[in-house]
Amino acid sequence: MSLRVILITGANGGLGRAIARAFLDESPGNVVWLGVRSRREQAGKLAQENPGRCFCIALDVTTPESWKQAVTEILARHNRVDVLVNNAGSHEDALLATMPPNSWERVLATNLDGVFHGCQAVLPTMIGQRSGRIVNLSSLSALLAPAGQANYAAAKAGVVALTQSLAKEVARIGITVNAV
Repeated sequence: MSLRVILITGANGGLGRAIARAFLDESPGNVVWLGVRSRREQAGKLAQENPGRCFCIALDVTTPESWKQAVTEILARHNRVDVLVNNAGSHEDALLATMPPNSWERVLATNLDGVFHGCQAVLPTMIGQRSGRIVNLSSLSALLAPAGQANYAAAKAGVVALTQSLAKEVARIGITVNAV
């Protein structure tokens, strides 16, 4: 049983918790960190159910400083990060003609900038380990953009492109990057 340290963003939502549960069930060697911005009820409950193997950590995915602090805390405890699941996401649907600019900015900040900042935060460690896995959650909206989701579709399409580019950059050093 080898230790594997996993960080999952957006872990207070249903999908984030399901991903965390899958990792916890997969191996007793998995340690899962649940990155949550503010509301922690559900993530906290999962951490309480898995003491010593599951932890909540404050993480605002939209700021590089928050990422740095979270990764530093994880490294201080485990000296490694093996898997990053960029799951945090949000949407604020509106027709483009009437979409408030701050709605555009918030959705891109969470869905695309958050992925960028997360990858940058864990890459130095993964490069040093010469191994790692990054999984970026996208959406069918990236390929088949519906009306009223220009901000969300643009962000998720950006996630797909970022993932493809980064995968090519780090594959030779044992790091895989995929979009789901």
